[in-house]
Amino acid sequence: MRNAARQSEAPGFPSMMDRRQFVATMSAALAAGCSRHRPQSIAAARPPLSFSTLGCPSWSWNQILDFAAANEFAAIELRGIQGEMDLTKRPEFAPAQIAATRTAVADHGLKIVCLGASANMHEPDAAKRAAGLDEGRRFIDLAHALGAPYVRVFGNNWVKGETRDATLDRVAAGLRTLGDHARGADVTVILETHGDFTDSPTILDIMRRAASPTVALLWDAHHTFAFGHEDPEATARQLMPYVKHVHLKDSVPAGNDRRYVLTGAGEVPVRRQFEVLARHGYRGFYNFEWEKRWHPEIEEPEVAFAQYARVAREYLRDAGRA
Repeated sequence: MRNAARQSEAPGFPSMMDRRQFVATMSAALAAGCSRHRPQSIAAARPPLSFSTLGCPSWSWNQILDFAAANEFAAIELRGIQGEMDLTKRPEFAPAQIAATRTAVADHGLKIVCLGASANMHEPDAAKRAAGLDEGRRFIDLAHALGAPYVRVFGNNWVKGETRDATLDRVAAGLRTLGDHARGADVTVILETHGDFTDSPTILDIMRRAASPTVALLWDAHHTFAFGHEDPEATARQLMPYVKHVHLKDSVPAGNDRRYVLTGAGEVPVRRQFEVLARHGYRGFYNFEWEKRWHPEIEEPEVAFAQYARVAREYLRDAGRA
């Protein structure tokens, strides 16, 4: 049974028992709808490509669904919609609208693969840590209602003046807490290779400390290459047993940072990352994370998403995944 305790509940979100009854009833109705429209057959015919809504911060919910379907994406990752980063506050995901939202996603031949929370597990401040765990729990509950398999959280940073073990133990404890909440919900909490934690030995250490069947890994293959300075094959050899979802993107050096460019136009070996994933038996979605929300100067989403879909289909064919 999932933990009944809550630090807080989102306004209007149903209780645990009400939520489970609601989702069970909704799922039965959606199953009947699927038998009429057969959207899953559409999704199955599409290549396993998805994109994050981080890349289209001005698009409405309907624009997101319409573009994804028109460009033959099979799934979407939700990381904020328009001006709201807390998905539990969006009207499309209010309890009374969940059934209609799931139907709209299915009717577009799509799936929701992941919800991106902003929660940081390294936080030593008690109030910030409590807020992060509360956000994680709310996103897990929403993922359960939407039928989304993953909720992403961050590590995220080394804490100044603190030992390595102390920080990693706190991160692992936070992951276990959220993993416990996700038990029985068909949701896995996934840690992203991000921030200070982009090298495989550190990530592997965290996974082993967390030691939870409902905690796994989101491999941001850009970050392990560009900031962790790892070859994709070296990363995969160490981390693939934990990898459930991936982020892919391309960039070039820009001073002390990186500048994002269209896929294949930079120095990140994205094609080789596809090949490595396929060779290691990865069966998830190849998710494009175009960071337009944080970098408004980069290409517009309708350009970057469509270009990614074209080259990614080629990469998948060459990797034997098409």
